Amino acid sequence: MLTRRLLAGAFLALATALFSGVPALAQHEDAFGVEITLPEKTIVYLQGSGTWDTAYETLVEAIKTVHEYIDRRGLKPDGDAMMIYTGADDTGFDFRAAVPVMGPFQNPPQGDITVGTSPKGKAYKFIHRGAYDGMENLYEAITNFFDEKKLEPGELFIERYVTDPRTTPEDELVIEVIFPVRDEATPEAPKEPDALPAPPETAPRAEPEAQPKPQ
Repeated sequence: MLTRRLLAGAFLALATALFSGVPALAQHEDAFGVEITLPEKTIVYLQGSGTWDTAYETLVEAIKTVHEYIDRRGLKPDGDAMMIYTGADDTGFDFRAAVPVMGPFQNPPQGDITVGTSPKGKAYKFIHRGAYDGMENLYEAITNFFDEKKLEPGELFIERYVTDPRTTPEDELVIEVIFPVRDEATPEAPKEPDALPAPPETAPRAEPEAQPKPQ
């Protein structure tokens, strides 16, 4: 069975076609695979890496660190905290633990915490409810969804925390899993037909010489 950590690597490697036959599991009647458009937002984020064995502990601590910075600066959050997964393999992952903030942003931070913009554009959203360790089934179902729809995910994916993982009991979590997708290739514009060659120039027909009039 495909594990969650292997699934993450599979998506980032664009290898969803390798996995099929997993039933899609809707949770609590939540709509499954809703197409959305992500707006671009200013985010404060902490960049780091972690292992799947301690993924939940890593994300909670990272989000705490970002919120502490936001509180010190007196910034106002502009949406739910999220983990933007930028790389993954079967043992670990690279991430940006991010919180959207209202701008404009003066004197951006330097170091591990920095300012950037969130992913934008077309994406598909899936919802998980419950303990973080129970997300494996959802990720398996997402794999099947992309395979059936013949969609190509982008090079990152997002977990957006509808409930604050800093204060919410783990078995009461609500998490939106969001996969941006690549834009469909723009079809090549039809080419204009090649111009027909110009007809060869022909010499003008000479006028017959005038005959002298008889005297």
